[in-house]
Amino acid sequence: MFRQNNRPARDKTLETIATRLAILPFPEIDPVIFTIGPLAIHWYGLAYVAGILIGWLYARRIIQNAALWRNGTPAFNPTQLDDFLLWAAGGIVLGGRIGYILFYDLDSVLHNPIRAIEIWNGGMSFHGGLLGTTLAIVVFARRNAIAVWSLFDVVAAVVPIGLFFGRIANFINGELWGRLSSVPWAIVFPTGGPFARHPSQLYEAALEGILLLVVLAYFVYRRNALKVPGLICGIFVCGYAASRIFVEFFREPDAQIGYLAGGWLTMGMVLSLPMALAGMWAIARARRAAATA
Repeated sequence: MFRQNNRPARDKTLETIATRLAILPFPEIDPVIFTIGPLAIHWYGLAYVAGILIGWLYARRIIQNAALWRNGTPAFNPTQLDDFLLWAAGGIVLGGRIGYILFYDLDSVLHNPIRAIEIWNGGMSFHGGLLGTTLAIVVFARRNAIAVWSLFDVVAAVVPIGLFFGRIANFINGELWGRLSSVPWAIVFPTGGPFARHPSQLYEAALEGILLLVVLAYFVYRRNALKVPGLICGIFVCGYAASRIFVEFFREPDAQIGYLAGGWLTMGMVLSLPMALAGMWAIARARRAAATA
């Protein structure tokens, strides 16, 4: 009887706590780490450097483990991987920026061309970076007589590392935040108005970064997927597309584009759907090739 009489008061207290937690303040993290004279070091730039360097170290471990490869012979050597690092960086940066302009900000750039080089004004597009890196892989593989699908696989296995750091940098910058929400972990972003929002950057860091990295590592180390060229690449593309489409339901669309249809369809979803289809094709192609080898 005592517990029943006090239950409404307890429920009201819990509801009050949940309501307060639903309006978490944004952590005060300066997007600029430090400055040296006119040079400012940003978290966003550091995220790109960390993603590329840590990904490079992980890739070296993969290609140096002969047991992961068909006939115990890696498709390429560490020296070739080192040479590819510059190509990868160029593909990511150039493709990412050009992709953002074409997919999200073309009208603004046509009115003000100088905006094209203002990386801080809008940022980068993953889908554009993917296309740029894909082109770099194909050209580099052909010039160095490397099996292109194997190079795709190694790059795909390490990309989630860069995605994780990139999304954390998005969060620190207070950009690409989510839709309005009252969930207990919602955050009031300084650039998102006085309303609590989904920290969608952290959702993407968890799904596109940590979860996808673990899934790919499982297939690399436990399922010998590198012995089926193209399989890891296909799994990555499908995994990213599924993660991105899911998070788009919580992420606020870019203001200059908004929703494309129905109050829910976004450009991120539209760009990710062909990725999912391409990933499924790559998986099917890899399995057919392995079956006939």
